[in-house]
Amino acid sequence: MDAPFPNGSAEQAPNALEIHDLVKRYPNGVEALRCVALSIEPGDFFGLLGPNGAGKSTLIHCTTGLAQPTSGSIEVFGHNAIDDYAEARQAVGLAPQELNLDWFLTVEESLDYHAGYFGMPKKERRERTAELLETFSLVDKKDERTRTLSGGMKRRLILARALMHRPRLLILDEPTAGVDIELRLELWHYVQRINQEGTTILLTTHYLEEAEQLCDKIAFINEGTIVSQGSSDELAETYGVANLEDAYLSLVGRRELSRSKVEGGVDLEAEIEAERALEAEIQAGEEEGEEVAR
Repeated sequence: MDAPFPNGSAEQAPNALEIHDLVKRYPNGVEALRCVALSIEPGDFFGLLGPNGAGKSTLIHCTTGLAQPTSGSIEVFGHNAIDDYAEARQAVGLAPQELNLDWFLTVEESLDYHAGYFGMPKKERRERTAELLETFSLVDKKDERTRTLSGGMKRRLILARALMHRPRLLILDEPTAGVDIELRLELWHYVQRINQEGTTILLTTHYLEEAEQLCDKIAFINEGTIVSQGSSDELAETYGVANLEDAYLSLVGRRELSRSKVEGGVDLEAEIEAERALEAEIQAGEEEGEEVAR
């Protein structure tokens, strides 16, 4: 029997997010995104880091239909985010940085209405709402208007709302901004669990320890362009520094702020460079010895 695909291989599943040559130019001439290319595989926990105004939110807005790209392509699990918007948007859950809740709805209504927008049947909406109210400790607040909630409770509700329709790609835009350490750690544990269960996650954050703790892969974006990407260790190596924080400071041109510059009177960055130079010298000596032996 002939193989169904070339070379007998199975058809490769599409990436969770595939972006090519994405440009977003505003009428005033400002170019927020410049030929951005990004690939996020299914199951990734992917961090997108950059300074304010780097293009993070614009990229998210283009992916979720909140902004229209000038050119380029965005695909979500193989569905074009422009031409096949309904299918692409169905696959995405967005927890935005802004607290964009309807202040006249109750907590329970906020979840139910959101699920209705995505076409969930009434019975399934009720079951999913009850599940997420329990998960995010919102049961006692379910009949309260969202405007009466504390900042931390509003953050919980926004994340619960993003998860109502069981998205395959969850986008978290500064999800722990302004919350206390207890809630931050609770959210960390929850998003790690759903990622392990198969949900792909794209995270933007200014808390570098959050990205280091949660993300398998990280991309740096600056001035509308993806500058570099890799694991925390790979990014540190790319910039020739000790850790992700120092790599980020190198990205934004503020290496003098590094906390590892002097710790206990020791210049850690200089030590790392000296160790690398010594390793290179030893390796060169070994190679020279092998040549002499020949």
